[in-house]
Amino acid sequence: MGKKRYKKGIESLKKEITIHKGKLEEAERRDNVGLAAYYKEEIENMKQNIKKKQLKLLPRSKRIKSNK
Repeated sequence: MGKKRYKKGIESLKKEITIHKGKLEEAERRDNVGLAAYYKEEIENMKQNIKKKQLKLLPRSKRIKSNK
């Protein structure tokens, strides 16, 4: 994948995190523990995906150093 696509993917994930945070607050407000746990897990997974995509945007020499 090209850098442009990774950047778009990161922006998309950030938007999804914002949406999920709103849904998480709503689930917590309604005392829906199961749904709140689901949204928390999804947000964490999206954050991990952002980190992976940001690593791909780094030059190869910096990616190798950050993996050690």
